[in-house]
Amino acid sequence: MEKQSKKYYFYVLRCRDATFYTGFSTDVTKRVKTHNLGKGAKYTRNRRPVELIYYEEFQTKSQALKKEYAFKHLTRKQKEDYLREHRVSEEFLLK
Repeated sequence: MEKQSKKYYFYVLRCRDATFYTGFSTDVTKRVKTHNLGKGAKYTRNRRPVELIYYEEFQTKSQALKKEYAFKHLTRKQKEDYLREHRVSEEFLLK
């Protein structure tokens, strides 16, 4: 049996208060559910529900973590521009 390589994801959530939360996971669907159960990051606990608006897949953990780090250090406008460039709907970007 051929071993499947593990996938790593950088993801962006839109919180109830219209802020963005960025994270890293090997299972985005499960991670979003965890956030919405209030068991995810401290930041999202009081900002539920959260909605997945974007994710990227990477071959290595390092690549995904670097992407997360870089995105977190963008300004709000730069984040919105990046998401627009990657075809995220405007309804998710409105403040």
